[in-house]
Amino acid sequence: MIRIPSPRSVIDRRGITTRIAALVEEHGPAKARKEIVPILRNALAQGREEIARRLVERPSAGHEVAEAQAFLVDQILRIIHDHVVTDVYPANNRSKGERLTIAAVGGYGRGEMAPHSDVDIAFLTPIRSTAWCEQVIEAMLYFLWDLGLKIGQSSRSIDEMVRMCKSDLTIRTAMLEARYVWGDQDLFEEARQRFWKDVVGGTERQFVTEKLAERESRHKRMGDSRYVVEPNIKEGKGSLRDLHALYWIGKYIHKVRSTAELVDVGLLSQKEYRAFRRAENFFWAVRCHLHTITRRAEDRLTFDLQREVAARMNYADRPGKSAVERFMQYFFLQAKVVGNLTGVFLAQLDEQFAQRPARGLLANFRARTRMVKGYKVFGGRLRAPSDSWFTEEPLRLIEIFVVADREGLEIHPETLRLIGHDIALIRDDLRRDPRANALFLELLTSRRDPEKALRAFNEAGVFGRFITEFGRVNAQMQFDMYHHYTVDEHTIRAIGLLARIERGELKDDHPLAHEVIAKVRSRRALYMAVLLHDIAKGRGGDHSILGAEIAERLCPRLGLDEEETELVAWLVRQHLIMSATAFKRDLSDGKTIADFVGLVQSLDRLRQLMLLTVVDIRAVGPGTWNSWKRQLIGDLYGAAEERLRLGHAEYGREKRIAAKRAAVEARLGSESELIAQIGKHFGDAYWIAEADDVIAKNLAQYEASGNEPLSIQTEFYPARGATLVTVIAADHPGLFYRIAGGIHLAGGNIIDARIHTTRTGRAVDNFLVQDPIGRPFREDGQLERLRTSIENALANRVRLLPQLHARPDARPRADAFEVRPRVLVDNKASNRFTVVEVNARDRPALLNRLAFALFDARLMVHSAHIATYGERAADTFYVTDLLGEKLENQGRIKALEKRLLEAASEAAGVAVAA
Repeated sequence: MIRIPSPRSVIDRRGITTRIAALVEEHGPAKARKEIVPILRNALAQGREEIARRLVERPSAGHEVAEAQAFLVDQILRIIHDHVVTDVYPANNRSKGERLTIAAVGGYGRGEMAPHSDVDIAFLTPIRSTAWCEQVIEAMLYFLWDLGLKIGQSSRSIDEMVRMCKSDLTIRTAMLEARYVWGDQDLFEEARQRFWKDVVGGTERQFVTEKLAERESRHKRMGDSRYVVEPNIKEGKGSLRDLHALYWIGKYIHKVRSTAELVDVGLLSQKEYRAFRRAENFFWAVRCHLHTITRRAEDRLTFDLQREVAARMNYADRPGKSAVERFMQYFFLQAKVVGNLTGVFLAQLDEQFAQRPARGLLANFRARTRMVKGYKVFGGRLRAPSDSWFTEEPLRLIEIFVVADREGLEIHPETLRLIGHDIALIRDDLRRDPRANALFLELLTSRRDPEKALRAFNEAGVFGRFITEFGRVNAQMQFDMYHHYTVDEHTIRAIGLLARIERGELKDDHPLAHEVIAKVRSRRALYMAVLLHDIAKGRGGDHSILGAEIAERLCPRLGLDEEETELVAWLVRQHLIMSATAFKRDLSDGKTIADFVGLVQSLDRLRQLMLLTVVDIRAVGPGTWNSWKRQLIGDLYGAAEERLRLGHAEYGREKRIAAKRAAVEARLGSESELIAQIGKHFGDAYWIAEADDVIAKNLAQYEASGNEPLSIQTEFYPARGATLVTVIAADHPGLFYRIAGGIHLAGGNIIDARIHTTRTGRAVDNFLVQDPIGRPFREDGQLERLRTSIENALANRVRLLPQLHARPDARPRADAFEVRPRVLVDNKASNRFTVVEVNARDRPALLNRLAFALFDARLMVHSAHIATYGERAADTFYVTDLLGEKLENQGRIKALEKRLLEAASEAAGVAVAA
């Protein structure tokens, strides 16, 4: 029986029943139906309005709202049942077979429902359904469907129910939560006893094993991390379903009737039960808000919904953290609580029910307990020898994770529970203890599996307690479409990637990093820099600068010397500079390399910075690292390394051009005379900027085009994981913006553009293109569509801007983010060009509008570099005026900045004529 506050304000069953009885008496049951359905529909709507009002009034009252929703449906079902069996199909002299009970099953059976959850009900009969039972069930279902409820229903005899439960785990789980709603209560009790006797009896081990396997499969399907930034509140890892699994197993084994009884049977402590209820209450509140906002059964907490749910739950901005970031941090902290609770709980049951006992001659030997550093080891798990183990020596709270890593062992669930209980023993005296800090440094720099060790360290809550600065980013969400994980999860993944590179496991993915990592002077500094690179996120201000300050304080405590501390602080302060230079600057421009080298200053710093950059990008999330980024990072590293060794830019430049010509000659083979015939038309910048294989393709295309006014070539370019689009045409103002528009109309995103003009006045423009989710075009039809679209744009056969605006946004959830356009005009970044960088929200029309604005400002674009970070685009252009000079006039620079800001806003707004 569900009990809620002020039940009659949700629905007055007695009043509605009286009104229905009066209508039946006046019109008869058949004619009264057309008036009964609106009465029930109105009662359902008013009940939902009252529940929604309660949710607004108490936005965190998840249990109360979920129970009120189930109560409302209970009353509707009872009213309909009584009307049907009393007025529509009365049976005064029923046989023993003409008995019917209605059971709520699944989530509805637990007495918890979100506003748009399915109503799962089981109609149970003593024997195969009689004509009267079928009539009643059918009539009830028609009433429920008329009310617009989504019904999941089954109609079975008790024998059929038993048979189906035995053969189907899903049905068995649903019936495990069966709750009497209405009808024949004795029949329900008979069904309940048969379920426990004939279905459950003797199958406890099988049920636990299957539930654990089902749970693992669900976790993998949902991303296998509880820290994904758009979590599924019902099915994701650390979600409501994990709490349900805990309850199901406890109920199946111990026949508990509520989660509170899990304490009575010793599966949860009182403290853990309170944490269970707190997390469950929060998740139910969030789920109810999601259903209320979307008016459908929506369980995915997407970016566009996160901000609204945070506002409804009264989260407010704080210095350094927005309301939505605070809300999501609390969400992930609760998900972590769920992970800890279910991990301990299920691991114990896994050990008891799902593990096969050792067999054979060595069974007794394997089962023998051994001691390691004072800890008991049994079944591959490390266990504290007594309940006072950590109280006697708090250092052991760090030591146990190091021992587990050294020996390749898991920590026993009971010991993890003890660690959670004793975690308050980690205080400043332990944080200052050189022994504890040395143990932590060993864990961080482990040559075994530091990712696994640090994740266990974090899940147990010890990490954030011992390194309090890390505790501040625990479950810290980064509210953007670029980062896939919370800050702590991203950091631990980055450390794991570094360790895998060091072990040689990622040699094919990261050949340069694999080669370089053995050459760094201090691997301790490298691992520490990876740990600290995002440590200051959420504090307000520049997290790189604030993180460097933290490094200067923390590194000496952890045992790093003065030189290592200085290196870590520098790496954290500059950890974004290599990717920003590689992705947003022209690497063929000598000034770019000179400025970067001037900042780096040493080969060891360059190596350390490159490794940090690689793991930082790859740990952002699936698909973020690709061959194009690998190439750019490699090109920048190679140019900087050469400059640091040779020390003279011009000597290196001549050597690079000569090496490039030799490589192109080798590629062209019998056609190598093209270098002398056509290559002479290109300046040095072209030979430095383009890869040798691209130059070979360009020369062949240039030769084949002859005197044709336009040549367009498109091909899949596996070396960069993109499509290479080359356009050769007579150079003229506006060429670039029209090509860009044509590529976007064909569904392509430009990730890089190299724009060259030969000494004879022909443009040779190379574009790298991917689709909106980062895949290359490779099918013949796709490549032809690109060519046709560019040709139409250059021939002015299409109105570019209106068609670009009409294209649907590939990532509509980007609307949840506000990205203020920003323009930076830099005359110091290049000796020959003015560098213009525009940051704005990514849109299909953006690059075209920016390129048109540059054309409108009578500027020549010499190269363009397009970087996207989720919803943000950073487009960089190397430009000159029509005479080939830098843009020096301040008035003209201000006018350009204004026009580009307007263009960025137009791209995100309503289409205008062009």
